[in-house]
Amino acid sequence: MKEKHTIIVTVINSPGVLARISGLLYQRGFNIESAIAAPTEDPKIYKVILVVEESDEYIEQIVKQLNKLIDTIRVVDISHKDNYIVREYIILKLDIQQKNRTDLLELSKQFNAHVIDISIDHIIIELSGNPQKIDRFIELVRPFGIKEYVRSGEFAMAEYQKSKKGEKNGS
Repeated sequence: MKEKHTIIVTVINSPGVLARISGLLYQRGFNIESAIAAPTEDPKIYKVILVVEESDEYIEQIVKQLNKLIDTIRVVDISHKDNYIVREYIILKLDIQQKNRTDLLELSKQFNAHVIDISIDHIIIELSGNPQKIDRFIELVRPFGIKEYVRSGEFAMAEYQKSKKGEKNGS
């Protein structure tokens, strides 16, 4: 059965590394739902966070193949694990009129969203949270009129990890 999996690939930052990762998945017929690549605390090291919907069997193959790439340091499938925090970020531009302004601002407050720009005819709001929270917010603001939005895709970090001798927690 296909399920959504979040895979964190830690790589050496070198030209073409993201292309090699996406090419590997493309060649094997896997679709990437979202991909985020960003430097870590060490600018020579990048984390690439992929969201792929596949069966456990295929995810195991993907992880093995990603581990074979020359720039790969570590690959972790964090799906179905309790010790990871998964978040998304979204910026939305919504229609706004005098009659619905208060309702929209109250809804934003309930979701702990932040207004980053407001004008006579639109409002721009940012929100971070788990993917289900983002989905619910989109559903609830849709009647106000969504002009545009940009959604980051999922990113994740270990909440707590028992350390092995000599390792730091939360790696």
